[in-house]
Amino acid sequence: MLERLPVLQRWVGDTRLLTGVYWGLAWGSLGLLGYWVMQLGLPIFREGWVGISWGFLAEEPLRSGRAGGIGSILLATAWIVGICLMTALPLSLGTAILFRQFQREAPRLIVLIRHCLDVLAGVPSIVFGLFGYAFFCQFMGLGFSILAGGLTLACMILPVMIRVLEESLAAVPLAYEWGAVSLGLSRVGILLNLLLPRALPGLIGAIIIGLGRAFAETAALLFTSGYVDRWPQSVMDSGRALSVHVYDLTMNVPGGERSAYASALALVLTLLIINTIALACLHILQRRTPANAALSLGRSR
Repeated sequence: MLERLPVLQRWVGDTRLLTGVYWGLAWGSLGLLGYWVMQLGLPIFREGWVGISWGFLAEEPLRSGRAGGIGSILLATAWIVGICLMTALPLSLGTAILFRQFQREAPRLIVLIRHCLDVLAGVPSIVFGLFGYAFFCQFMGLGFSILAGGLTLACMILPVMIRVLEESLAAVPLAYEWGAVSLGLSRVGILLNLLLPRALPGLIGAIIIGLGRAFAETAALLFTSGYVDRWPQSVMDSGRALSVHVYDLTMNVPGGERSAYASALALVLTLLIINTIALACLHILQRRTPANAALSLGRSR
């Protein structure tokens, strides 16, 4: 055993061997992920592409979704996700800023709040749906409506977005903030000219995460936004989200498989387009943010 020890030491100390192992694990994981994506995505693209057309994207569902399109479904989904983001973004950004500014004054309270947020991030969506039904639909009197669904989704994605934005703000070195204070900048000036410009990539990342979860959510919306598939006239109307429409066609509508595949493909393509645009904006901001922050800081002096 002792005679083999130098050989083992040479193997462990050989960086080329370790690099090869790392690359092998990385490519193996990528291959497994690609295989899983192909197994899941190919049937959706193959079956759904046949039913995708401009008429399908613009018309109202007919015969419980067996015919017609998903125009009203897309409109209701856009309203639900829009309400969700307009509610969650200001709250999550404000909370992350408070954590950054007051973590030294009340560290124990901040740690407790972070722990609560981590617990909320792991709560099943069906629990948020029951909460949304009890609070927004019943207590606040919103009923089954697009507004109730959007507010419920905002509560669901809020913990994750707060943590993402907090980590983004925490990535700004404290030395930058101290230097800005020595130059006479107020807290508002530091926030607007230093922290927020450097936190924009994290903000876009939080939006991507929020959109992904909001678009794919079904259970929470079953209890809040309702099943109605007609054209919504206001946010107080009941509206069916695209994920709920796919679920309903698959589980409750005999002969709705063709429309279900086409609707699922529309959902996947929508997420791909939104994520591609967001990542392109993130790439541009990552190249321009340091220069813009320095320029803004120089002007503030």
